[in-house]
Amino acid sequence: MRRIALAPALLATLAMVAHAWATPSPDKGTWTTPAEASAFHTTPDYATTVDYLKRLVTAAPGRLQLMSFGTTPQGRPMEVVVASNVPGITPAVARERHLPVLLVQAGIHPGEIEGKDAGLLLLRDLALGGKFKGVLDHVVLVYIPVFSVDGHEQSSPYNRINQDGPESMGFRGQSQYLNLNRDYIKADAPEMLAWLSLWNTWLPDFLVDVHTTDGADYQYDLTWYTEDPHKLDPGIDAWQRATLARVMPAFDRMGHLNSRYLEFKDGRDITKGIENFGSGPRFSTGYAALQNRPALLIETHMLKSYEVRVRATYDLVAQLLRDIAAHPEELTAATTKADAATVARASKLSASVPITFKPDPATTTRALKGYAFSQTKSDVSGDIWVQYDPTKKKTYQIEDQDGLLPDISITPPAAYAVPAQWTQAIARLDAHGITYHRLLAPLTVDADGYQLDNPVWASKPFEGHLMLQSFTQATVKRHVTLPAGSVIVPMDQRAANVAIELLEPQAPDSLLHWGFFDATFEPKEYGEPRVLEALARKMMDSDPALKAEFEKKLNDDKAFAANARARLFFFFVRSPWYTVQGVGAYPVLRLQQKPALPSTL
Repeated sequence: MRRIALAPALLATLAMVAHAWATPSPDKGTWTTPAEASAFHTTPDYATTVDYLKRLVTAAPGRLQLMSFGTTPQGRPMEVVVASNVPGITPAVARERHLPVLLVQAGIHPGEIEGKDAGLLLLRDLALGGKFKGVLDHVVLVYIPVFSVDGHEQSSPYNRINQDGPESMGFRGQSQYLNLNRDYIKADAPEMLAWLSLWNTWLPDFLVDVHTTDGADYQYDLTWYTEDPHKLDPGIDAWQRATLARVMPAFDRMGHLNSRYLEFKDGRDITKGIENFGSGPRFSTGYAALQNRPALLIETHMLKSYEVRVRATYDLVAQLLRDIAAHPEELTAATTKADAATVARASKLSASVPITFKPDPATTTRALKGYAFSQTKSDVSGDIWVQYDPTKKKTYQIEDQDGLLPDISITPPAAYAVPAQWTQAIARLDAHGITYHRLLAPLTVDADGYQLDNPVWASKPFEGHLMLQSFTQATVKRHVTLPAGSVIVPMDQRAANVAIELLEPQAPDSLLHWGFFDATFEPKEYGEPRVLEALARKMMDSDPALKAEFEKKLNDDKAFAANARARLFFFFVRSPWYTVQGVGAYPVLRLQQKPALPSTL
């Protein structure tokens, strides 16, 4: 198994001694965070943020570690803080002691930066005060203050038109104009490769991803999203539901108002109800689900003041920490059992794994705490102009269609085989920590494969790719000799669901959809028209049925009949000169039993 290596070097020498909770209360002036100092009108730049964290680490050396886990495209270090009452905590020690690991990340969209400033407040109170006495005895906090560092430093008052404060904030994309919260599965960005290395090292038990919403105006200062139960291991879903059933009412008792994520069916009329936004493995919560981990997306409301948004984030993460610390074994038991179930599934020949999902037609009614709003015909856009009146609170009864159902499902093979030449695909397996066996000698196998035809690509790029939108798929038998260097990916591993998402063509974030196998659709040899003219006549003379098919298409398809090239290509694609090229032959194979390997690496 090969993985991207963690960046070396702790940035500070960490004392390996316990630090008692009897630490005197911190001097308020010394430990006031930059956001507090500005009355939450501003948020600090990255250097100031890291300097504050370095001072905290120095003040609480047995409780906090600060380290670099990657480098951005513009050369900035990516920092992470690990907080625990176990001096010098490591992933191995956390697993040995059954300590749940909570990963909280801020600034994946750096204009939505509440999580950074809330995190500085929380780490200060965890490290230097008595407010959270004993919490870090039972849970490890891994905190990323800013995920997209380059985007964070591209600060401007004009990066978030929909948002009230801070005065200046970061840019949504990183320096290569990639949206990191669309990059989890395809892993193009250096930042995402670094994050995946961090993930594979710590294997967190729970992920919290902090954002600010866009969209409608309403009373809630924070909304949240978790993946649909059909996307989750049942034990993970049960833990998530039970935890949030305790945490969210406690959060509201702190003076907040929360709601599940509000994806309105029609942004111009919130009374038409809500639906599921779909998520998927390109997003944080969808990726965590593939990894058998619960995840919580936090969306503070963009029109509440920055201080309210920071305080809401602080209070919710703090309450999650307290709750996990009170029931640590519940979380570690759920994730351990989910991983074991994924491994055991490989022995069940009839196992069914959903890879696409569709809206559940079932609906319920829910109360939406919103504001009065008006709809007027705009003489500028010609559309409806919606205006909210936050002085007039109003509760609406709306239709809730937030559920999903499995759509396309597959039965996993015993293993996948990826031929050696598809190096970018194998590199993605490495990045995701997927275990495989590498062939040191050629291996001939009988396998199931896919023939893919009629590809249609998007007309404009998305996240640096022209995505393959649709194709037809047929299962075929293949007798193939895999070259040395090819990899065999067994399904009896905890990361099997990630491999399925990458390698099954119909999975929405498959490598095929992202364009990693586009070349397989391109014929490399063609026929000259004068040669194809002769070939067409020869083929029709020897195959009357083919001649009848051609003549019918001429009669039924006027565009075809008017296109000389298409008429000749009709015959070329049915000839061995075309089929020998293997156009549309999906290169990843499905093996129904793990082969007896001559040698592995």
